[in-house]
Amino acid sequence: MEFLSDYGLFLAKAITVVIAFGFIAAILASAKRGGAEEQGSIEVKKLNDQFDQYRDQLRSATLEPEAYKELQKGEAKQKKQEQKDAKKQAKKKSKQESAEDQETSEAVEAKRQRTFVLDFDGDVKASPVESMREEISALLTIAEKGDEVVLRLESGGGMVHSYGLAASQLDRIRQAELGLTICVDKVAASGGYMMACVGDKIMAAPFALLGSIGVLAQLPNFNRLLKKHDVDMEILTAGEYKRTLTMFGENTEKGRSKFVEELEETHELFKHYVSERRPELDIAAVATGEVWYGIKAIENKLIDEVQTSDAYLQLQAKERDVYQLSFTHKKSMAEKLGLSIEASIDRLASKWWTRANQRRFW
Repeated sequence: MEFLSDYGLFLAKAITVVIAFGFIAAILASAKRGGAEEQGSIEVKKLNDQFDQYRDQLRSATLEPEAYKELQKGEAKQKKQEQKDAKKQAKKKSKQESAEDQETSEAVEAKRQRTFVLDFDGDVKASPVESMREEISALLTIAEKGDEVVLRLESGGGMVHSYGLAASQLDRIRQAELGLTICVDKVAASGGYMMACVGDKIMAAPFALLGSIGVLAQLPNFNRLLKKHDVDMEILTAGEYKRTLTMFGENTEKGRSKFVEELEETHELFKHYVSERRPELDIAAVATGEVWYGIKAIENKLIDEVQTSDAYLQLQAKERDVYQLSFTHKKSMAEKLGLSIEASIDRLASKWWTRANQRRFW
């Protein structure tokens, strides 16, 4: 009992200290922001540098020191020569153009085209759309004709309105006349395929799942259980079809028919959306709710190429500058404080458990 009492006092003091520091930090952060709330930030990683780092690490480990140095010298010399050749080519072309266009010509000649990589790992509510919309807004501020966007997409689908918004965000890329390539390594089904069909090109891994162009709704009904226990359920609505099916009330054939009608209407909208973006599809054959593996999906023209995203991006990095974008939402002070308190309590509980077990053997 004495041990528990001591521990309780210790825990109360520790939590008090953590909360006090949290409030102080919140006040300082609020003063620093000066009323301007930052929602988050874009993080950029150049994948070319990452691939180069991997290559250099492996060369350093597998080659003899002298051979590795010679290889580095040779590559540096080749790169320098390529830069000289590019400058000569730019000057040669500029002589054939007017002085007005000279500066623009040299800039275009020296500039490599870019590929921007986004990631979407979707849940039922398509939650990553909140980050993706910011990433798209950011890249559209600098993207130019000839640039490409690659979306690494993973989703088994979910709510129609949520995935409709996600697909609409991708439409912004097409409207800006940028190339859009969708890469599916695992699954793009239902709402996931709705997003995928927006791309100029869809590629998938051999055993990725694609399709499921259909609409699903299911819900349990507890009305008979409630009646068995003499529980009445009243549902009051204004409007004949405000509620068609319910979990607790008694469902009618009229309500059920209306619900099915709404599902069919949604399915027709889904099929129309896919057909507009991939007119080569036999929509009647693929809009059955079925899914296909990548190696079969290409036969149905659901995709354009069987290839993993890794293979595609490594090929892109040889000719273009490849940048991975990710938007990080800024956590509020309340969220940070909550996580800090939770972590502190976990650590204290762990220490208490360790001490309790140690005392058993004293």
